[in-house]
Amino acid sequence: MRKNITKLQLKLYQIIYQAHTPAGKGFDIALIALILASVLVIMLDSVAEISGQYKEALFTVEWIFTVLFTLEYILRIFCLRRPMLYIASFYGFIDLLAILPSYISLFIPGSHYLQIIRVLRVLRIFRVLKLVRFINQANLLMNALKASRLKITIFLFTISTLLVIFGSTMYLIEGPENGFTNIPVSIYWAVVTLTTVGFGDITPKTELGRAASAVVMIIGYAIIAVPTGIFTAELSQEMKRQNNRFDKRVCPRCQKPGHSAEANYCRICGSGLPPSDNSPR
Repeated sequence: MRKNITKLQLKLYQIIYQAHTPAGKGFDIALIALILASVLVIMLDSVAEISGQYKEALFTVEWIFTVLFTLEYILRIFCLRRPMLYIASFYGFIDLLAILPSYISLFIPGSHYLQIIRVLRVLRIFRVLKLVRFINQANLLMNALKASRLKITIFLFTISTLLVIFGSTMYLIEGPENGFTNIPVSIYWAVVTLTTVGFGDITPKTELGRAASAVVMIIGYAIIAVPTGIFTAELSQEMKRQNNRFDKRVCPRCQKPGHSAEANYCRICGSGLPPSDNSPR
């Protein structure tokens, strides 16, 4: 917050951003209730029977929610020292997307249904319920995904190549007379078959085509395990790195765990920590 901040800005900051205060928690709970209510209104508006009977009422309520969320977005920017940090953040981006569809719908009819993205704002419930500690587990998964992205990219490139080969082969075997009208359509069939989805809208008619389909299906079962194995291996490595980074010491004063192995003082209350298991004796 800025040094010359006014009392109004300070009060707004405490209410909007500090969920540990009674006012802040009440604000977040009320905000989540409004978000859920606005999503419900959008869903009801998509039902033809309800929309036809209560179209004007739903339209009015949608704009009431939009005005409230717009005001909240402006207040969030108003009470910050560096508002661009909020605007460019994940929550700031989602908050902006939550209000834009209503204004876009003034020029592009039907785009107001994109307001359903407001449901993502319910992620703020993590702050209200003090579940931020679970974000560390989400970070663990994200780190594992980042570490395996190169292997998964190579895997996807290989699969794409196989799909082109399988699709082209089936086009040559079956031909347009059996529903494989062109190579892109045949590749679509290969995707559906290799992933074992099996819509059944395109099926081989010849004996050779059915034999090739059986091969693609078997390969599909084998391939499904590959990205799972890659991610599981990286996740295991990331968990080991996390365990090495933090020890099992608990602060004797505030009982908080999860301190760095090199830390001598609690990251929460500043009290001295007992010697680490990794420290020299």
